[in-house]
Amino acid sequence: MAAVEGSGPFRAVYKTIKGQEIDADIYVPLPGKAKYPVIINIHGGAFMLGSSKMVNKDQVKDCLARNWIVVVPNHRLCPQVNLLEGPMQDCRDLLSWIYQGNLETFVSNTTNSPYPVDTDHVFAFGTSSGGTLALSLGFGVPRTVAGIFDMYGPCNFADKFWTTKLEPLVAKLPPGLTQEFLNRVFDEDPIPTMGGVSLEGQQPGAPNFDDPRQAFALTQIANGKVLDAIFPSRDWDKVDAIRNVTPSFPPTFIVHGVEDQMVPMSLSKDLYAALSQNGVKCGLEEIPGEGHTFAAKMVVGSQTWNLQRKGFDFLESLL
Repeated sequence: MAAVEGSGPFRAVYKTIKGQEIDADIYVPLPGKAKYPVIINIHGGAFMLGSSKMVNKDQVKDCLARNWIVVVPNHRLCPQVNLLEGPMQDCRDLLSWIYQGNLETFVSNTTNSPYPVDTDHVFAFGTSSGGTLALSLGFGVPRTVAGIFDMYGPCNFADKFWTTKLEPLVAKLPPGLTQEFLNRVFDEDPIPTMGGVSLEGQQPGAPNFDDPRQAFALTQIANGKVLDAIFPSRDWDKVDAIRNVTPSFPPTFIVHGVEDQMVPMSLSKDLYAALSQNGVKCGLEEIPGEGHTFAAKMVVGSQTWNLQRKGFDFLESLL
């Protein structure tokens, strides 16, 4: 990949709730184009961990090389707020913020250069839980994104997998994690928008089980209780993309590792089938030999890198 000129990240506050600022990192390519498509790049972390700093920077550079403005949001983290009212609402409010012209104003003022935003081509991309949040910009909003790239995002929440213990992860949980200790996660105030280690591996180091948030999240994942933690109402119609696919759903491309044990590929295949049955322009790329969160360790130019790039190529084909 050629060297990419551009600037950022710039911090933009796209939402304030109860006095708390919710922000995003904005990366911009070189000025001078007639219009700039936008891609919202949403981090992973099981809706409970991660931050805007924990995304694959090579993917950001790839998008800048396509002359796209890259918006990497933080969002409030579960479990103090549920999936619908926290992460999803924040990402949907970010989309409205972009459509209302605020991104163009912010970038132009920050860089002292005109950056006309192509609001007909605002795309959503995310890894793991970020993939789910990218999909949520295809339904339940006044105006959807123009296209979605979902990398191994959780979906089909009624599937029995979501209540299944992941024994290899259970075996890695340290002894002595009391419920009282884990419940300290609910004491954090305000609700954090950055948390713990990255499940995408963008922040070096193993999980820190002395941190209640990390311990809580990994305990829920291991014991098959993530959905109870993030959306206890279990009203899947409100949050599950697979239940909201219609013929007007945005064009969607899915990339998933064949060896994924944390979010099985079968779930993405279910989503792909629903998209296909509704006549939605879509694609599914199965990545051989890769498990969950492989975006963390991809090497530019590798087979995995070249295969996942098809998702960005798919979005570019919509221009």
